[in-house]
Amino acid sequence: MFTAETYVARRAKLCEKVGQGLMLFIGNIDIACNYKDNTYHFRQDSTFLYLFGLKVAGIAATLDAETGEAILYMDELTMDDIIWMGNQPSVSDQAATVGVTKVMPVSKLAGVVEANKGREIHYVPTYHGVTTIRIAELLGKTTKEVENGASVKLIKALVSMREIKEQCEIEELRKHMAVGREMHMAAMTMAHAGRTEAEIMAMVGRMSQRYGGPVSFPIICTVHGETLHNHGYPNTLKNGQLLLVDAGSESPMCYATDHTRTSPVGGKFTAQQREIYQIVLDANNAVAATCEPGITYKEVHLMACRVIASGLKELGLMKGDVDEAVMEGAHALFMPHGIGHMLGLDVHDMESYNEVLVGYDDEIQKSTQFGLASLRLGKRLKEGFVVTDEPGIYFIPALIDKWKSEGICKDFINFDALDAYRTFGGIRLEDDLLITRHGCENLGERIPIEPEEVETEVNKNRFNNF
Repeated sequence: MFTAETYVARRAKLCEKVGQGLMLFIGNIDIACNYKDNTYHFRQDSTFLYLFGLKVAGIAATLDAETGEAILYMDELTMDDIIWMGNQPSVSDQAATVGVTKVMPVSKLAGVVEANKGREIHYVPTYHGVTTIRIAELLGKTTKEVENGASVKLIKALVSMREIKEQCEIEELRKHMAVGREMHMAAMTMAHAGRTEAEIMAMVGRMSQRYGGPVSFPIICTVHGETLHNHGYPNTLKNGQLLLVDAGSESPMCYATDHTRTSPVGGKFTAQQREIYQIVLDANNAVAATCEPGITYKEVHLMACRVIASGLKELGLMKGDVDEAVMEGAHALFMPHGIGHMLGLDVHDMESYNEVLVGYDDEIQKSTQFGLASLRLGKRLKEGFVVTDEPGIYFIPALIDKWKSEGICKDFINFDALDAYRTFGGIRLEDDLLITRHGCENLGERIPIEPEEVETEVNKNRFNNF
């Protein structure tokens, strides 16, 4: 937890930005997995963490934009709670750690909301059905009205604050990057024939848990890297394949890491794999060399796409003018996603608010073009942003067949040459970047990424007894 002064300052700044009305914040509750007492891992709502810092299930808060008064709604533990969970600090002591002096039982929340119904009541979009229902009951609205009634003013205010990471947040992120590095180093050294994706996924998750935090999203660990979000682990590794691992860890303060590395099973890239790998690495490095305050991430994305298109043209897989090819979206056959997204308390930071309100603005609009439409962050970078840098090249047989049969971008794609790549899979390389005053920095010690470094790590085979 940060200092009480940090949370007090955040709430005061938010009140100033919102100006009028009552802000309502509903913390998360324990969610049943398959029966009431068997719950999923509890994760507090990120907005609640940002403003109130407490990882307690079932609590809520209000914040008066005009007076600045913050109220926490928490219940003291019952004897049953103490028996099952042990003693906890009193609610007043917990509130004091985040600078709140007024605490009420949860049952009083409805009365406070009722007393303020003549005012504008602000809340952020919900993502749990139970939260939607709770707000609907408090406001006397339908769930559909609640889903459509989130406060744009509150969202924009929070985005303007959370997108610029404070020094304490940067320190937390930078410190925890070492855990992300350990996770991926472990995966590399297990990339050997006979291993299973499930074994490697388990080791990666174990590394995160070892340092006190769960993974920050479901681990992607697959020899079918052409499937962008592959969360199954049924395959046994074979020499000559590529193992793509996209994984991150959540710090004790709930800040996320997010990295991807692709390793050659058996410890040696084939000539074909190394050629494609180098193009992706060139794009990754070009992003890091280009990022600085003032440039739009859409520009950075398109620059990386030109690097990829140029490299594929040299290999004979693309043709024609590179700039025209990227303008027409031809490169998206090979990279149908964006170059990156914001990172912070959420692995896709703040996207529960609204992806467009977070990643775009009045100047930079979201595209509808295939590939570019998947760019989550397009607006101008600012000092203090933390973003991912994750170019990739994928050979997706079904997509290749569709484009070939429909003649999509036929002036820029050598479809016949792609036959030799139908079983290639995919390569993605992802780093986490902090935008600084004059450029950017890779947060934490960089995970091995040069092809020779990766081969060296794979050949260490440290976890041969796991």
